[in-house]
Amino acid sequence: MIDLMKDKRLSVAPMIDWTTTDYRYFARLFNPHTYLYTEMISTGALIHGNRARHLRFDTLEHPLVLQLGGADISEMTQCAEFAQQYGYDEVNINVGCPSDRVQHNKIGACLMAEPKTVADLVKHMQAAVDIPVTVKHRIGIDDFDSYEFMVDFVQTVAAAGCTRFIVHARTAWLQGLSPKQNREIPPLRYEDVYRLKQDFPELDIEINGGIDTIEDIKMHLQHIDGVMIGRAFYHNPYLLAEANSLWNEAAPDAIPKRSEILEQLYPYLQEQIAKGEALPTMTRHYLGLFQGLMGARKWRQALSGKPQLTLDEVKRAADEVLSLNPDA
Repeated sequence: MIDLMKDKRLSVAPMIDWTTTDYRYFARLFNPHTYLYTEMISTGALIHGNRARHLRFDTLEHPLVLQLGGADISEMTQCAEFAQQYGYDEVNINVGCPSDRVQHNKIGACLMAEPKTVADLVKHMQAAVDIPVTVKHRIGIDDFDSYEFMVDFVQTVAAAGCTRFIVHARTAWLQGLSPKQNREIPPLRYEDVYRLKQDFPELDIEINGGIDTIEDIKMHLQHIDGVMIGRAFYHNPYLLAEANSLWNEAAPDAIPKRSEILEQLYPYLQEQIAKGEALPTMTRHYLGLFQGLMGARKWRQALSGKPQLTLDEVKRAADEVLSLNPDA
C-alpha cells in the first residue's frame, strides 16, 4: 500500500489561473498518486481577501499543497496556519516566480538573493504548524547563477529546518524576460539539480522544468526524489493517467479511460453549477482531455467562447468525440 504522504515522486506544478480547485479535481480523476498544488496565492489575498474561496477544495484533491507568495514573517506564518486549519497537507514557499508583480512585493524568485529571509520564513512557519513547509526555487537569478550560489541558498534554508526543495532547473532572468520567456529561454541545467541531490543526500530534491513524457520522468527519478510537471499535464491531462505506470501497484488496466473520467466529472460539475459556479469557468480547464485524438479540435471549440454553455452541450460534445474514438 502506497503512503501518499511520503511518496512524492510526482506532482503537478502550481500555475497561476490554472491549478484552481476545478482543475485539481479533474487532475485527481486521472491519477490518485500525484501531489497537487494550488496556484500561488499571496498572503494579502488570504489575509484581506475572500479566504474561504481562495482555500476551498474538494477532499478528493488530497494530497494537496498550498503554495504561498510572500516575504513577511508574520503574514506567512499566519497563512501557514490557515493552510493547516483548512486541511492542506503541506505549505510551499514560492521562491521561483519571476514576474514583475511579485518582484515589486519582494516575493518569488528575487528571494533567492535573500536566503536568510527564506530561512527565517521556514523557521517561523514550521514552528506554527505541524504540516511540512517546503520551498520551490530556481537554480539561480540573473548573474547569480553558479552552482555555488544555489548551494549557499539551499544550505541556509535547510539549516532552518526545510527538508524538501523543488528546483526549477533554469535561472530566472528578472530583467528583460517575461514570465513565459523565463520558462523557455534560460537553458535547462538538470545536472545541477542531480548534483544538489548528490551533495545533500539527506534532503528530498524534486526537479521541475521542460519535462513532458513518461520517459523523461523515469529518467529523472534515477537521479532525484521527485518530478514536478506543469504545462504538459495541463495541456495533455491524459499524461497523468499514463503516469500511473510509475507505481508498481498500478496494473495496466488501472489506467482510467477518458470516458470513465467524464462519468466521474459530470456529477462534480452538476454540484458546482448548483452552487452558482459558472460552467465555462470550469470547463476551460478541460480543453486538453482529448489531446491527440480524432475530434479533439471540435471538443475544444464546443467548450470555448460560450458564456451560456450547458452541461448537456458538454456531454453531447464529449459523446461525439468518444464515438470517433470508442476505446478512449
